This record gives sequence, structure tokens and C-alpha cells, in this order.
Amino acid sequence: MTDKEILDKGKQVIKLESEAIADLYNFLDDEFIKAVRIISETKGRVIITGLGKSGLIARKIVATFNSTGTAAIYLHPTDALHGDLGMVRSEDVLILISKSGNTEELVNLMLMLKRMNVTLIGMLGEKKSKIGRECDIFLNVYVKEEACPHDLAPTSSSTAALVMGDALAITLLELKGFTTDDFAFLHPGGSLGKRLSLKISEIMYKGSNVPIVNEEASLKDAILEMTSKRLGVTSVVDKNGILTGVLTDGDLRRLLEKQSDIKNLVAKDAMSKNPKTIKDEFLASFALQQMENYKITSLVVVNENNKPIGIVHLHDLIEIGLQRR
Repeated sequence: MTDKEILDKGKQVIKLESEAIADLYNFLDDEFIKAVRIISETKGRVIITGLGKSGLIARKIVATFNSTGTAAIYLHPTDALHGDLGMVRSEDVLILISKSGNTEELVNLMLMLKRMNVTLIGMLGEKKSKIGRECDIFLNVYVKEEACPHDLAPTSSSTAALVMGDALAITLLELKGFTTDDFAFLHPGGSLGKRLSLKISEIMYKGSNVPIVNEEASLKDAILEMTSKRLGVTSVVDKNGILTGVLTDGDLRRLLEKQSDIKNLVAKDAMSKNPKTIKDEFLASFALQQMENYKITSLVVVNENNKPIGIVHLHDLIEIGLQRR
């Protein structure tokens, strides 16, 4: 294959799969509404099953359901027929994923499930299939052709099933009023959990570690404060302790570029007025967003009276893994 043929083949695969996804838009009907309602109202769990590539898609949908507040488990159809069927209860809802709708293991499993009066949702490519005729709800994931040139390897069909699963999960999320707080509770680890739950009050410098000088303090004293606290910045306050500005390494460099005699200058002569501030109840991820937006490396944390109570620094946010990946 030439370089152009390689590129064209990649584009063709993406085009075919995107068309399969686009078709799903027109396939959604009252059956989708029924599926969402039944899943949201069930007192049991959502059990999802599939074989081969459909099984892998089923596992991914299970993971998405669980992370968005809908309890779900994966059931291997062969294992189910050899004892694992015992995990299923009549109050559960079971989703069967199959392109043909005639997968032998799923058909045999379906016959057993119908005896248990389990609600069956078929995520299938063929309504007139064995499973399609017997399931309670039919979710159409038909595709015109696979991206595989031989129309054999599950590609477009597995993508369509995955997207249908996402449509169910996110619709259920909205229906249940699942919030970012709920999401954070289920994702406590990693950078995602930190972005959703870590507050500024938990990571800011506070107490004696907060660099603060009076606006009438000499530049020497201000530099000593910045140096001793090792943050490259100090907040500047008036006689009432109210924030009036910040003094950074950059402010000092710019001052020295303008004049060399600074021995008689005080902090307010060199500070940046109207600094960006933040409250300690905000999420640390919001502080990172503000720093990125304003291209700054630190924020002064203030109370309701605009008095500095902390400092949050960009390096610390990055060090704890808050940067987006």
C-alpha cells in the first residue's frame, strides 16, 4: 500500500463507523424511552451480557453505568449457563448485546431468563432474530456494513452498540439528577477525582506560611518576605489588613528595568493592584482554570472581608496531578 492508500483506508474506516453512529439517531424511538424508564425504576441491577467483541462492549457499558450512578454487572453467557445464572434475580433488568440476534449462547440464556420473568432488553442488529422476537424491548443497533473490508470483523457494529450504551447511561444520569458531587464520590482516586472534589482550603498555604506585607513596608522587607516563604509572591495589605495588591518576582524585574534606585520605595510602589483572588470553598480545579485563563502562577485566597488567608500556587496544583491530560 502507498502512503495515500494507507491514509485513505483509515479515513474510510472512520467514515463508515461515523455513518453507523449517525444512523442510530434515527433508530431511537419509544423503545429507548421504555428502556430508560424500566432501568431507572428497577429495584434490582442492570445485568449486561454479550459474547466475543459484544462481551467487551458489554463490559465497557457496565463500567460507564457504574460510574454514572446506575448499578450494573457483566454476565458472561457461557458462565451463566454453567452456574452464574444464580446471580440473576427477577427484579433485575438484563441487556443482551448481539449483532445478529441469533448468538447461540445468548439464545439459550434468554430462554432460561424468560422463565425467571426477567425484563429483557435486546441491543441487536436484527429485530426479526430469535432474541429480537422474544425480548421485551428492542434497541436497534443495525449497521449497513462493517468497516472490515470482508464485512466480518465487528467494527461498525461494536461501535454502534457502545454508543447506544452511552446514550442509555447519560440519559439515566440526567434523569436521576446525578451531580458532579455524586461523580466525585464514585471517582475518589486519580486526577479526575481530585479535580471534582479537592478544595482550595485543603491545598493552600495558610497561617504563618502566607506571605503578607504592609503596603508601606520597604521593598527590602517585601523581598525578604517573598524569599522566606519561597513562593515568589507576597500579598500586600493596608493598615486594616485588607488586600490591596500583590508583589511578584516579575513586578520587581519590571521595576528595576524602569529605575535603578529603589532604596526609598515601598511595597505599594511596585505591587500589582487589583490582583486576582479566590475563596477557599472553591474547587482546586477552578483555581487552576483561573491561573490558565489569566496566565498567572498564584492566587491569593481571601475571606469575606477581602483579607488574605492563604495562597495557592500553580506548581502545587500540577504536582498533585490536577493538570488536564
